Amino acid sequence: MIDPVKFLFLALLALLVANANADGNEPVGHSDGHEEKVVTYDGRSMIINGSRELLFSGSIHYPRSTVEMWPELIKRAKEGGLNLIQTYVFWNIHEPVQGQFNFEGNYDLVKFIKMIGESGLWVTLRLGPYIESEWNLGGFPYWLKEIPDIIFRSYNEPFMFHMKKYSEMVVDLMKKEKLFADQGGPIIMAQIENEYNNVQLAYRENGVKYIKWAGDMAVGLYSGVPWIMCKQKKHAPDTVISTCNGRHCADTFAGPNGPNKPSLWTENWTAQYRVFGDPPSQRSAEDLAYAVAKFFARNGTLNNYYMYHGGTNFGRTSSSFVTTRYYDEAPLDEFGLKRDPKFGHLRDLHRALKLSKKPLLWGTQNKQRVSENVEITTYEKDGGKICAAFLINNNSRVPATVEFRGDEYYLPPKSVSILPDCKIVVFNSQAVVAQHSSRNFVLSNTSKFRGWEMWRESIPTYDSMEMKNVSPNELYFLTKDTSDYAWYSTSIDIDGNDLPMRQDDLAVLEIASLGHALLAFVNGQYVGFGHGSNVDKRHVLKKPVTIKAGNNNISILAMTVGLPNSGAYMEKRFAGPKAILIQGLMSGTLDITRNGWTHQVGLNGEKMQLFTEQGAKQVKWAPLDANLSSLTWYKAYFDAPEGKDPVALRMTSMQKGFIWVNGINLGRYWVSYLSAINKPTQEEYHVPRAYLKEKDNLLVVLEETGGDPQKIEILTVNRNTLCSVITEYHPPTVKSWERKDNKIRETVDPVRAAHLACPDNKIIGKVEFVSFGESDGACGAFTQGKCDSPKAHNVVEELCLGKNECNIPFERESLIDGEDSCPDVAKRLAVQVACI
Repeated sequence: MIDPVKFLFLALLALLVANANADGNEPVGHSDGHEEKVVTYDGRSMIINGSRELLFSGSIHYPRSTVEMWPELIKRAKEGGLNLIQTYVFWNIHEPVQGQFNFEGNYDLVKFIKMIGESGLWVTLRLGPYIESEWNLGGFPYWLKEIPDIIFRSYNEPFMFHMKKYSEMVVDLMKKEKLFADQGGPIIMAQIENEYNNVQLAYRENGVKYIKWAGDMAVGLYSGVPWIMCKQKKHAPDTVISTCNGRHCADTFAGPNGPNKPSLWTENWTAQYRVFGDPPSQRSAEDLAYAVAKFFARNGTLNNYYMYHGGTNFGRTSSSFVTTRYYDEAPLDEFGLKRDPKFGHLRDLHRALKLSKKPLLWGTQNKQRVSENVEITTYEKDGGKICAAFLINNNSRVPATVEFRGDEYYLPPKSVSILPDCKIVVFNSQAVVAQHSSRNFVLSNTSKFRGWEMWRESIPTYDSMEMKNVSPNELYFLTKDTSDYAWYSTSIDIDGNDLPMRQDDLAVLEIASLGHALLAFVNGQYVGFGHGSNVDKRHVLKKPVTIKAGNNNISILAMTVGLPNSGAYMEKRFAGPKAILIQGLMSGTLDITRNGWTHQVGLNGEKMQLFTEQGAKQVKWAPLDANLSSLTWYKAYFDAPEGKDPVALRMTSMQKGFIWVNGINLGRYWVSYLSAINKPTQEEYHVPRAYLKEKDNLLVVLEETGGDPQKIEILTVNRNTLCSVITEYHPPTVKSWERKDNKIRETVDPVRAAHLACPDNKIIGKVEFVSFGESDGACGAFTQGKCDSPKAHNVVEELCLGKNECNIPFERESLIDGEDSCPDVAKRLAVQVACI
């Protein structure tokens, strides 16, 4: 019986190959008499089913979005010109308890890969098992940390035993489901380990032995597709391909670990992940396009955007201090919406490179250094009949004009122009023809919270907890990653003569912690909150406290904010209270570190699962009061917001804690941790539509330090604000050309134009700004200049209103009424519209 999934993928694969040949690709011949593999490679490129391929890849991680989001994410990735999706495999979600496996729901790896294959795309599977990825413990399950004598990522028998066992389980699952390319599936390559070069020196000779073992082990498990290692040229075994990670691999990558291996870029960072306390991080579409075009000009044939869609670190999955929102600045934002111009500009780049595919993959490279900052790279075949050129200006400030084959070409600063026939510029990395979009968080008109109630955690005492030790236990060992929280408590007797003589003189409680954060209480009264940072988890809390004569109870709620994800010897990291002192007593400083402590893992509300409908019934909830106290649970109900746009909660009235909707943990919020620009790193938190019912959704919030839940806002999210900015220096859209019969031909009249396209099922309802002159600003913040044409606004309204998409030609005669009042001014067409 024919496997329908395998049959469908083989049909799609045949279609891809046919299209590749139609584009001028040629099969790669083999003369050694051996059976051909479906996927192989040489020093120029990956070879799939006998054809060389340019691979445009993007990272999308299945557990960072929902099953319901996957089809649209994959569809949009394909629209963006990708033909390859890259994902890690996350050990700690699949085997959270040793020997107990979970591949359900958002963790259904097989379903995710099959969806990609059914869409006609390929897959790179990064097994890890160490993945880093700003993921809790770098993807390792906590139980691995407690294996006797284990040393992570070293030539260590316990670690290698479990690493191989896990890797074998994943590979066997892929084989069973026939997901490797030589089985008819979409997986064309796999990765073992991850950026090991960053830590290898720490393990000395055991590092060298381990990395060779890891490569040989992987190939031994499955040899039907190539294996890669990223950032591992030194000591990388010959059985794998060493690849590049970074922002500018054209400049930093010395090449793979062998002349017969292609240059592959496995992580091109589309921005920078954020930790709580970080200011915004951005990377422009122009810089990304420049880096990618330059890499392909210098022999690269695979680029992977890390991330193409970052998504959400749900629950407790993020590593130390990493925000719940992940790589929101990717081409597809946290909500899966297209972030233009990044999405569109990179799509246009991929089109330009595809037009250059035949000379790139089959031509002879020639490099010419024109000046210190200007270079020309050509690829030619058949005596120059088939030719592609890259004109590169590496100067980040000064434009250049270069003469090439009898014509002059203008090169903006830090840009690459692509000429797929060595004549016509179809793309320049600095000239963004694609539209821009602005994200809007809109307060829901119909969805409001109702029935707010609260329940406070009790503060435990020394006598109320049973787990005892002379000094505070280490926090990771105590929680075993089952909770962010652990209580520590001790009891001390203070003689009245030891108290400060003046009533306004207070003793001082000092707690030195290895991280990450803590709350302190004395005799049940809240004292204060302290925390470290991603750079230095250690911190010291010093607060004045009221000590009474007689028995006093000191209670500390220590917290993790995710486990570490990188560095050497991760199994030897520590956190929690280290030293506790009471200062200012008449007898001097009292060290209570070894006073005898009791412990408790987790909060009572966690154990009762107050965030579920059943759990919430276990306590008596009270109406809200004016006292915005620490360690308080809040609950309310709400209906799903109107429409189909993504949903978010704005948490700016709160401080730090967790959010649950219908029993599902959406992740950590921490809006009280302000960045250097005095703003929270993350204010809005994604509530996937798949988690919502039409009516009566349960919201539960655990607030650690005190906030006002009544000011939490329910939002819908859209990118209905669209803009376009075109100048006379912009080339027409790359869609104006095609390669046919080994020549670049016009598909339409190549005219410079602003192109605007609303999301599906929406139309342009309002023209908000138009200028044809010297406007200033960017999308959402345009301002008129002195030189302008009033007619342009009417032209745009006529062309665009009521339509899903429209084109506005950059033509002086149609946009200017009568005589040009400022003919010497270089014109800039700026348009902003709203979709409805």
